[in-house]
Amino acid sequence: MRVVFAGTPEFAAVALDALLAAGFTVPLVLTQPDRPAGRGMKLQASAVKQRAVDAGIPVAQPQGLKLDGKYATDAAAAREALLAADADVMVVAAYGLILPQWVLDLPRRGCLNIHASLLPRWRGAAPIHRAIEAGDAETGITIMQMDAGLDTGDMLLVGREAIRADDTTAVLHDRLAAMGGTLIVQALQAASLTRTPQPAEGITYAHKIEKAESRIDWAQTSLEIECRLRAFDPFPGCVTEFDGEAIKVWRAQIVAGQGEPGLVLGRGADGPIVACGQGALQLTELQRAGGKRGPAAAFLQARPIQVGERFDA
Repeated sequence: MRVVFAGTPEFAAVALDALLAAGFTVPLVLTQPDRPAGRGMKLQASAVKQRAVDAGIPVAQPQGLKLDGKYATDAAAAREALLAADADVMVVAAYGLILPQWVLDLPRRGCLNIHASLLPRWRGAAPIHRAIEAGDAETGITIMQMDAGLDTGDMLLVGREAIRADDTTAVLHDRLAAMGGTLIVQALQAASLTRTPQPAEGITYAHKIEKAESRIDWAQTSLEIECRLRAFDPFPGCVTEFDGEAIKVWRAQIVAGQGEPGLVLGRGADGPIVACGQGALQLTELQRAGGKRGPAAAFLQARPIQVGERFDA
């Protein structure tokens, strides 16, 4: 079976590794163009491109795929590469470009998507983040037959994964990436798969994470804030202000307490206790601007926080 692969970040690279390990022929990889990254803002290849280059697989990096759009020249070149690849199927994982109908129609078995949620919950760009943020008890991987809609295609395989009380997006991402690789290999090796339309009920959208969302609203409940801290780890993190300084809060524990939102209620050995709209949080991992994230106890040695002071004051 000839499998064209389209994906960009590490989540997708894990699936590409699984396909290659299972012995599938991958004649072509599509991935996003190299982007500036790091302190020097040098162009950096995506995780998928790095894997493809290491494996000697040709790579196409169109900026767009609409044949009549702004990047029509790129799209035409990608079309020629896809035709030459003569694919039985295309596997798509976190690619970052919407596939127009001409792409969906090209492979003989169509296009299969590895989506990191239990569809139809959390269609869209950030399903792992949003599942943790919402306090969901479980999530998973859906292998989907792609159509022209946004994550609306028929489901082929579903794997379920519990969301643990201490899961961050980084930790859950790795478990789901491994599951995605396993399930896509199973889907391609199966003699036949039942196509199940997605339910019409329970549809939610995992909108892209915006940096503006990172500011902590102490009027929220302790549970809501704690879930968001884990959802936004490692990106973009959650920020609050203390004595005019921007502080990132990475970890916190829900504790008993009540007071004006943002008020410091106490100082435990593991960090300050801060009132929320309902309940309280003990902040256990903090980061000052320009510093490294670390235990709140070390933060308190450098900058004591007193009972009665306020965050976001």
